[in-house]
Order: sequence, then C-alpha cells, then structure tokens
Amino acid sequence: MLRLALTKGRLEQKTVERLAASGIDISPLQEKGRKLIVRLGEEYEVVFAKAADVVTYVEHGSADVGVVGKDTLLEMGRSVYELLDLGFGKCRFAVAALKGYDPYAGYGVKTVATKYPTVARRFFESKNMDVEIVKIEGSVELAPILRLADAIVDIVETGTTLKENGLEVVETVADISARLIVNVASFKLNKQEVELLASRLNGAKEGVKTDGGI
Repeated sequence: MLRLALTKGRLEQKTVERLAASGIDISPLQEKGRKLIVRLGEEYEVVFAKAADVVTYVEHGSADVGVVGKDTLLEMGRSVYELLDLGFGKCRFAVAALKGYDPYAGYGVKTVATKYPTVARRFFESKNMDVEIVKIEGSVELAPILRLADAIVDIVETGTTLKENGLEVVETVADISARLIVNVASFKLNKQEVELLASRLNGAKEGVKTDGGI
C-alpha cells in the first residue's frame, strides 16, 4: 500500500478529481470529514497536510509519494524525486514593482520583499545582483507601496491583485504547477507501484484511463 500525502487547500480538490478520473475509487475521501488519514481500498492511504509538510513527510519516508506545488519545492529544496508535472495549479513566480518603476535600474543595493526568500535570493544571484531580502508573511504587495522594498517576488496567477494595487509584473522567475513527488528510497523499493500511480495520473491528465505501468 502506497501512502500519498496531499496538499490541503487549492490543490486538494484538483488532485482528488485526478485520482477519480484515473479510475481510483475516491468515495472514502468524499466522506472523510475531519480525518487526516483515509484509506482508498487496498492500494492507497491518503494523508492530508500543509504543502511544506507534504514535502517533509515524503523526504523522510513517512509518505511514499505526494502532490505539492512547484513553488514549495523551489523554496524548500528538499531531497525528493519530482516524478510528474500534473498540469494543474498553474501560476508563476514573478518580480513585480510599482507601475513604471524599473527595479533593475541604477547601481545601489535593491530591497526585495517576498514570502519566498530562497527563490528570490537564487534568482537575483543568477543576475549577479546584490539585493537585500525582506521576508513578508502577509500581503507582499504592500511593501513597495509603503516604500519598504523596491520590488517583490511573489506568486502571480491573473495579475489582478497587482494591478489593483498599482503594481505590474517586471519579469517571470519560474512557472509553477502541481507536481507528483516521491521518496528516494520508496521509488527504489516500490518502483512498480509508484510508476503505476504516476501512469494513472498522467493518463487521466491526457484523458486516457491507464491500468499499466509507465
């Protein structure tokens, strides 16, 4: 039996829909209430956790596989295999600033506000830019408005929130979507079962029900 860790929130519903489309009986999930662990027949046990915890559980082998956004993987940088791009939960990391302002202009040290300091630092280092990173927990769009930062790095979907607050995207940092990840040891020990699950989920993505391995 594979233990599958699912991200609570926006990715949960899409993942469950994909499991159903792949031919897996998800009826126990529809009646789970507040349960954090639910069995799906004899093949899978599903665990519900926050995104960062999904990665931790998979990395340490408490879960064999997991579904999590690429944003979390980029920020945490943990030792897991990224097996499949599931194709939903699409958005992007982007640099944004007040409309009309170029955060790359000039030679002084720029201040960048973000919820994702690792992603931001790595991106600006790739540009050989010396920046000061300020970690923000709430609405990062406030930072440029209040003159705390010259720019932000944040997740952008439609860009509506940025526009309504006088900001605009300057540059895309990375594309994001939901990914199927697997524990390194589990992939070796349960390779057939893991590949079967990946094949089912990928087949559902393409609209083809798949019962065999990859």
